[in-house]
Parts: sequence; structure tokens; C-alpha cells
Amino acid sequence: MATIAPFVLNNGTKIPPVGMGCWMGGVGGGERVYNMCLNALKAGYRHFDTASGYGNEKEVGRALRDSGIPRDEIYITTKLPNHMHHAVAEAFEQSLRELDLEYIDLYLMHWPQATVGSFLGEGPGIGPNESPTYLETWHEMEKLLAGGKVKSIGISNFGIPLVENLLKYANIVPAVNQVEAHPNLPQAKLKAFCESKGILLEAYSPLGGVPVANDTRQTFLNHPGFVGVAERLGITPGQLAVSWGVQRGTSVVPKSENPQRMKANITIAKLGEEDMAVVDAIHKEPMSHRSLVMHYLGSSGTLFGWTYEQLGWEMNKDGYVLQ
Repeated sequence: MATIAPFVLNNGTKIPPVGMGCWMGGVGGGERVYNMCLNALKAGYRHFDTASGYGNEKEVGRALRDSGIPRDEIYITTKLPNHMHHAVAEAFEQSLRELDLEYIDLYLMHWPQATVGSFLGEGPGIGPNESPTYLETWHEMEKLLAGGKVKSIGISNFGIPLVENLLKYANIVPAVNQVEAHPNLPQAKLKAFCESKGILLEAYSPLGGVPVANDTRQTFLNHPGFVGVAERLGITPGQLAVSWGVQRGTSVVPKSENPQRMKANITIAKLGEEDMAVVDAIHKEPMSHRSLVMHYLGSSGTLFGWTYEQLGWEMNKDGYVLQ
């Protein structure tokens, strides 16, 4: 098994390469989240990824405190909810209170689009050129750094055009862009662009997300080549997905409540060039280059009122990447 050093962000801070994702498939999670985080800490996780919109910051923070592990040994990410783009400082302080921690390591703009009423949006949507725009929101996030309660700020779900536009006006370059990424959706162009700007690409749903009923299409997890690599190396498919993600230079935040799978996912395997090539090629096969998560939420080709094109995603409404 390989020993992987933390990734160094563009501001000199370090982020563990593998984190525990705390989205439970719905808002909240209660004691499930608390117990998951405690088990993850026992398994060796020191990086936790939550969000105000997940509705479980309080339980995540309680688990981290109850573990007795020093705060400076734990990395915590949380996110600005969509309906609070107009009140960034207020939203940040609310997250800090919910977590009940001295500071937050990484604060992300969860989505570029603002919504009305709640995280998921109620009432009319706010268009790309309506205030608060993601540019206005980013400038408010930049101000948080002066308070010393957050070490790094970043973005999530931004496609290349939005990142490019943001950088024209930003005073601070985002440290991270967190997006869906896995062997069916490697985000190679976005990864290369972000790296050229000093932005780390971070992968959520690196294990492909939760299968949707009646969807029998092949994914990387049941791809013969992928399964073959895992069997040859004597590791689990999840372990292979995480190891591939880290070795290609992305931080990854898998999620599991199973202690055995937790331990496997954080045990990084060293992949040879041929192994990497097999996994790298999966998305190139017919009908394979696609989202396994987001298009189910936005089957109309829109999310929170924006089209995929407005988000900068090269994807059709069925989740297939445009060629």
C-alpha cells in the first residue's frame, strides 16, 4: 500500500488526500452521521466534508470534539448554502456555531447559483446575471479570510467558463474546486484547467453515487477492466476508485457507513501505469462518458434554475458529456 502525502494548496496549507463525505443522501442524518464520523476517525480519517445544506454540521462537529483528537490534526470542510449568497458572513458564522469548532479549514461556495427561501430553493430562481452573482458572493467570501476563522476558501460545481470568469475578477484564487469526478466522469479538461491556475480539483461521489432504480447501464464499478484491475491487485473496487483518484492528483471524499469499507477506502494502493491506463480509458467507451449523480437531480438539464450550459458543464440533460 502507498503512503500519500497531503496535497499543498495554493496558499500553502495542506489538505489530506482522502476525506469522509458527510452527505447522507438527504438532509440531516442525526446519530447516523455522528456514529459514522466517530468510526471514520477510528479508521484513520482526518478530513471531513460537510455543508450547511446537509443539515448535519452539528453532529459532525460533536463527533470531532468527542473523539479527543486535537483540532489541528483534523481538516474540516463546510459550504455556503445557496439561499445565503446575499449574507455570506452570517452563513459562515452560523456554520461555525453549528460545528462548534474554533475555525474551519476550507469554506466552499456550494453552488454558483443563488436560490430563494432555502438551500434547495423555493420560489423564483436567481439568474446568472442577477444579484447576488457568484462574483459578488466570491468577493464576500474573500473577506472571511481576514477574520482568521477560515484558512482557505474555494468553489464547488463550477465548470471551466465560470472558473475562468471568476478569475478575471477575483482578488484571491480559489484553493479548491469540488466537483463530481470518477472513472466515468474524469473531468480531465476541467482538472487540467484548474491545475494551470493553481486550483486543486476535489472529487465528490468518487465511488459513483447511489444507483438509481431501473438504471441497468454499465458503470465503472461493474466494468470488466476495472473489476479485473481490482482483482489483480487484491483490493476492493471502492479502494481502486479512491486510489486512482488520488494518484491522478485529486483529493477525494468517498462516503461509507460501513467500518470495513471505510478502512479499505482510506488504504491507498499503488497503481502501475497499465492499471492507470485501464481505468483512464473507461470513459472513452461508447455511452460511458457521463455523470452518475447530477443528471438524476436535474433530468431537465437544469439545476437550481440554471442550465448545464450556464453552469459551464459540457453535458446534456441525460448526463452524457458532449463531444
